[in-house]
Amino acid sequence: MEYTAAVIRVEDDSVYDGGSEEVALALRDLLEKDGWEIISVSTVPSDFDRIKGEIVRCSYDLGSALVLTTGGTGCSRYDVTPEATEAVINRLVPGIPEAMRFANNVRTPLAALSRGIAGLRGSTLIVNLPGSSGGAVTSLSAVLPALKQGVESLRRRQSR
Repeated sequence: MEYTAAVIRVEDDSVYDGGSEEVALALRDLLEKDGWEIISVSTVPSDFDRIKGEIVRCSYDLGSALVLTTGGTGCSRYDVTPEATEAVINRLVPGIPEAMRFANNVRTPLAALSRGIAGLRGSTLIVNLPGSSGGAVTSLSAVLPALKQGVESLRRRQSR
């Protein structure tokens, strides 16, 4: 089984501080240590259509088994990553964000404000991670074993 992943950094230009680069590097390191091949790391503005387009590109054009977004999951009017993700998925996988929020709640009670979702688009699993390095790494660490199992199940069923 080939484990391929794409990371999409969603940035709000009004609060850009360079932190998303640190987040992407931390996620890349965590994924590679777990045997994933990173096939794309990209950055898009916090714009509904641009986020949608990049998710579709990574899942459809690149054929990535896993697409992770980071950023844009909070409560500001610029945080539209969950809505853009919901517009392109076929089915929700609610247990993934539940597990991520649970893991992050140990770090901060503000984890309850994360609106990230997870879902399936064809044979790709898409997961919204928080934008902070700590939140993103804690979230991914909490669900990484489940993501591999989910991708295996999804890809096995797609090849029948």
